[in-house]
Amino acid sequence: MQKKCLSVLLPVAVLASACASHPPATANTAPAVAGPSNLSSPEPAAIGRPGQSGPTGRPDTDNTTVDINGRTAAGFSAWVAAFRQRAGAKGVSDQALDAAFGDAHFLPHVISLDNRQPEFSRAIWDYLDTAVSASRVRHGRDKLSQYDALARRVQTHYGVSRYVITAIWGMESNYGSNFGRYETIDALATLGYDGRRETFAERQLYAAMKILADGDISRDDMRGSWAGAMGHTQFLPTSFLAYAVDGDGDGKRDIWGSIPDVVASTANYLSKNGWDSGHPWGREVILPAGFDYTQADGSPRRSTAAWRAIGVKPIDSRGMPEFSAAGILAPAGARGPAFIVGPNFRTILRYNNATSYALAVGLLSDRLAGNPGVQKPWPRQLANLSNSQIRQLQAGLKALGYGSGTPDGIVGPNTRAGIRAFQRAQGQVADGYPTEALLQKINASL
Repeated sequence: MQKKCLSVLLPVAVLASACASHPPATANTAPAVAGPSNLSSPEPAAIGRPGQSGPTGRPDTDNTTVDINGRTAAGFSAWVAAFRQRAGAKGVSDQALDAAFGDAHFLPHVISLDNRQPEFSRAIWDYLDTAVSASRVRHGRDKLSQYDALARRVQTHYGVSRYVITAIWGMESNYGSNFGRYETIDALATLGYDGRRETFAERQLYAAMKILADGDISRDDMRGSWAGAMGHTQFLPTSFLAYAVDGDGDGKRDIWGSIPDVVASTANYLSKNGWDSGHPWGREVILPAGFDYTQADGSPRRSTAAWRAIGVKPIDSRGMPEFSAAGILAPAGARGPAFIVGPNFRTILRYNNATSYALAVGLLSDRLAGNPGVQKPWPRQLANLSNSQIRQLQAGLKALGYGSGTPDGIVGPNTRAGIRAFQRAQGQVADGYPTEALLQKINASL
């Protein structure tokens, strides 16, 4: 059974924070519950921990380097000392603090990654080309074959599609081949010291100390991404406390080395966040001529019958899933594919709150199950705008009276609304999708 959220090393006040759910990349929460007592697989249950670099596995420890924000190892040590005082004042024992911070190291590369803002964002089709590549599909089918009995047992127990679980595994760590080499305590402490996300980092550090206190993993083996997400399916420490389960019955929850624990924990996460075993995530559809693309951002939500009544059609013989509350997505505007998405799509969003990610998981799960991929071609002829071009577009819309908020290089709801208003005024299909041709037309109108 999953360990209860109790420890002689951490005080009640700290545990209340550490045991609260914090799903990756979203603020939604759900209560933790106990998992199954044993979902052990007859196949090998453990794999190695990839990505370790040298004897310590710390890829960029540097006690003298000054990072891009002027942070130093000496400053990091001072922050750790202050954090230990704050934690101690809350009742955290010296034993727990020594276990976590006795050998803490500053990782300046973590701060560089956290501050990185690429000039170009990837087009949705470029992202999906990688996320749902032929090699990832092939590798995922191999994993499903290798762990078939386990995957089916977990699916039966939790009611979550084994194809979706495997797709998340593929998306998060390429099926365990790369789940990160950063020691979680070091990475989170570095983020806390940097200050931009100090509250988040401290909350995760308390949870990480709880995991160490429970004995689920050693400090050296608690590894993951630079942002603190851990193991094969990248749980943040708070999510681990809320959702990780012991799937192989060895008394530990090991999302780093035990595939039964990885699969069961991921299924438990989705199950407790609303997965509906009776429905798929969604399906590609054909939108009617004259479709109102203000309704293609996932809302409003209508029944499949209501969408069908206004002309939305299935793209193939599988038809459309019968949803009671579904949205429509057209991530590349009127020129690209469209999808009807139901409650399970929104559950995937609770795992990672990015539409492109949830779409990739859904499409990869379809391919793993033997279903076709996206059928309508993506508009690959359209050049992807850079962040500076998007800021220029936003500034132009604002100057023309199509308010799109402060120019920030991010295409959000306000920017799409401004684009649609401009497109309507120009007699174009108002799909809200930014293109170079649109930018040129906006500049010509100034």
